[in-house]
Amino acid sequence: MDLNSIPFQATRYRGVSIHFYSSDRANGHAAVMIKMEPGCSYPRHKHKGPEELLILQGGYRDEGGEHRAGEFVRYEDGTSHHPVALAGEACVFFAIAQEGIELLG
Repeated sequence: MDLNSIPFQATRYRGVSIHFYSSDRANGHAAVMIKMEPGCSYPRHKHKGPEELLILQGGYRDEGGEHRAGEFVRYEDGTSHHPVALAGEACVFFAIAQEGIELLG
């Protein structure tokens, strides 16, 4: 897979971009590719329903430790975390959120 060919769109968070494969705002379901530049982070958030992701490049750290390319990670309903991309190459992962997230300030 050529990760450079994905049409990522910048978000309001520095160094974080996203590409939606599917999204349903009514129920929060989304299938997305997310890219975080080294040292950049996505805000602390809480999962509404499970989220599963596969890290394709780089890695990130959060309250659960470090997660790197090739790893599958699952967050259960009600869990919260604050992912920060590791140094080196950008962190790119594919995620499926079942019921969305809630930003926590």
